[in-house]
Amino acid sequence: MSTIQDILKECRGTMEKGLESTKREFSTLRSGKASPNMLDTVRVEVYGSLLGMNQVATVSSPEPRTLIVTPFDKSQSKVIEKAIRDANLGLEPSSQGAVIRVPLPMMNEERRKELVKVMHKMAEEGKIAIRHARTHARESAKKLQGVSEDDVKHGEKDIQKLHDDFIHKVDELIKVKEAEIMEV
Repeated sequence: MSTIQDILKECRGTMEKGLESTKREFSTLRSGKASPNMLDTVRVEVYGSLLGMNQVATVSSPEPRTLIVTPFDKSQSKVIEKAIRDANLGLEPSSQGAVIRVPLPMMNEERRKELVKVMHKMAEEGKIAIRHARTHARESAKKLQGVSEDDVKHGEKDIQKLHDDFIHKVDELIKVKEAEIMEV
């Protein structure tokens, strides 16, 4: 039999996952600086299957405006280069021997605003996950047997406080990421 504490613990865990997912999504968004996980969403067709970039190459950012992609299998350089180009990230990779250099173009105001919209949509998905966790926890608390109405009410208050804290954390992430994107 579960208790209010069990429900709160499960709820917190689910909300943490929503927050982590939002952080992960944000890390793939391009701001002014190069970040190796910018290419996480790129899929490369090698050996007859689609693989994530991290499965076919290492990605590093030795300079703020450049990514270096080092394929595990040098014969796949052209395929990796094409995948980066076709990923709609606005990047123009070029092979240089064993590595692929990916210079980041300067972002214009319009592109920055577009990225902010995408970021807000990602954040909303994170908030929805947090709200779902709250709803699920509330329903579970109401179904508890052998627990007083007062305890359920207190539990619901705790669940709401947890919800508010996590929504606030997402809002903080939004502020930081938006400032990073809009920074010229």
